[in-house]
Amino acid sequence: MSLEIDRRRALAAGMCAAIATHAPLAANEGDNVNDSSTYCAMAMQLTARSLERLPDAAAARAAMLEHIAEIEGQIRTSAIFVAQYSGKPVKLVVLPEYLFTSYPGRISIPDFAARVGWAADGPEYAALGVVAERLGVFLAGNAYETDAAFPAFYFQTCFIVAPSGEVVLRYRRLLSMFAPSPHDVWEAYLDKYGLEGVFPVARTEIGNLAAIASEEILYPEIARALALRGAEVFCHSSSEVGSPLATNKDVAKQARAFENLAYVVSANTAGISGTAMPLNSAEGNSQVVDWKGRVIAQSGDGETFTAFAPIDLATSREARRTPAMTNYLARQRPALFAEAYAAAAEPFRGPDGMMADGKPAIPDRDYFRRAQEEVIERLVKAGVI
Repeated sequence: MSLEIDRRRALAAGMCAAIATHAPLAANEGDNVNDSSTYCAMAMQLTARSLERLPDAAAARAAMLEHIAEIEGQIRTSAIFVAQYSGKPVKLVVLPEYLFTSYPGRISIPDFAARVGWAADGPEYAALGVVAERLGVFLAGNAYETDAAFPAFYFQTCFIVAPSGEVVLRYRRLLSMFAPSPHDVWEAYLDKYGLEGVFPVARTEIGNLAAIASEEILYPEIARALALRGAEVFCHSSSEVGSPLATNKDVAKQARAFENLAYVVSANTAGISGTAMPLNSAEGNSQVVDWKGRVIAQSGDGETFTAFAPIDLATSREARRTPAMTNYLARQRPALFAEAYAAAAEPFRGPDGMMADGKPAIPDRDYFRRAQEEVIERLVKAGVI
């Protein structure tokens, strides 16, 4: 018994020392930490904080930087435990959707952009870069981002920060009920960023990483477009209802995984604080899904790191390169559906809906509902619904 107590004390002392010295995370001694094909990914289930009750933009920005500083200790302590438990280093950490701000609600687009929008070269990304560098991990998350090319706009953006501190992936959400999309300023967006900027894939030493935002997991086209560009691991930042029943998003996470032979690392919020909504309305069920569509780790409720699992890229890559009925990615024929999609496009929302006289035009909040009502009306007239 005394030996076990001594062992636990030594482990705890080592964890505390690592936290105190900001040492990069590693696995147990003797593990091959340079083996990039097998490592642990961890979905951090943390509480999002609404900033709507803060008095001004300065207070909101101070709160975001303070929150970023807080998560370093949470990630470090959690990742040390995971490495000790599994024997594999944590190299990928996924944070929930809009963790540092919550959602905009009825705040106007320009006001929300000015209050909490992150600039690509702003202090928030710089602070996250320091966290990723200190921990030696790829850090994926989600925020609202401004862009000098589209003044007073914001785009909901999924990002991946490398251990170097550099932002190596920036994906702007394409399908959203109440937020601007690159498709709303399409021609100007393509001129600036190209298709690679619409469907980015980061080719890294831990695999080809891509990001999917929140309910976009429900749309197979987004994951497939990323997989066709090489994505092997989908980082899914979400804020959703957790349930003991299989939700639409839970079903979709498994489907996106097996149909693309890719991993899904999905981080949900542990509730949203600072709003009138009951705290725990959007929490639970963060998970890791393997390339066969199996949930291999899943969290319960509350703030937790327990959705962690090994990512075995050697096995998934072998499956992608093997002729088989289960190789759904290689069996796909994109050209088969291109004409059908093009023929069906007319009733739906087209590109450049927020452009006027060649310039971005900021809509009011009711625009989004009106736009969908118009689509429904056209679909009815076309006999689609």
